[in-house]
Amino acid sequence: MLPTTRLTVLAMFISLYAIPGCRHKPPPQRELLPIPGSHAAVADRVIRPAFDKSPMDMIYYPVDYPVLKMSGKTSQQPIARVIYSRPEKNGRVIFGNVVKYSEHWRLGANEATEIEFFTDVSIQNKKIRKGRYILYCIPYPDKWTLILNDDLFVWGLRIHSSKDIYSFDVPASTTGDVYEAFTMQFEPGKEGMQLVMAWDNAKAVLPISF
Repeated sequence: MLPTTRLTVLAMFISLYAIPGCRHKPPPQRELLPIPGSHAAVADRVIRPAFDKSPMDMIYYPVDYPVLKMSGKTSQQPIARVIYSRPEKNGRVIFGNVVKYSEHWRLGANEATEIEFFTDVSIQNKKIRKGRYILYCIPYPDKWTLILNDDLFVWGLRIHSSKDIYSFDVPASTTGDVYEAFTMQFEPGKEGMQLVMAWDNAKAVLPISF
């Protein structure tokens, strides 16, 4: 038999662990912090850019080409594609104010607008070879002068007019609706397609044959 003193100590030890709330709790674990200079530490300090106020968009002809391609209903290349950015009106008067008349305009924002033809086309009886071009504009109250240029990957209006290839005058009209964001879209045309461009209450249409 155990001595009385040892029995008393053992009983106290058992009762201590039997009473709720009296059990010994392990010390809280420390949160591991990134080691200075490690990838984790650098990632915590990354400054993420804000969303672009003039998001990039892409349009095709045929208009539903991406759906046809993804669904496997066509193996052909599109006829044309445009990559551009879409600035917004935001309560401003656009033409004659934000976009100056008689001055170069990139037909959008940020990087210069690009148009790519995947086959030879014709615009106002001028044959345009397939390939990628910059497309920019000189707007006037009654017309837009649209210009193809082969100086690719240009930011903004740093366009070298010495590399202009063709220019086309198309009528400018006033729309009944107001386009909040600058919009470009392809539509079927009489002899092929037409590129429609609209912003605020102004619109211009460029017919393209193929």
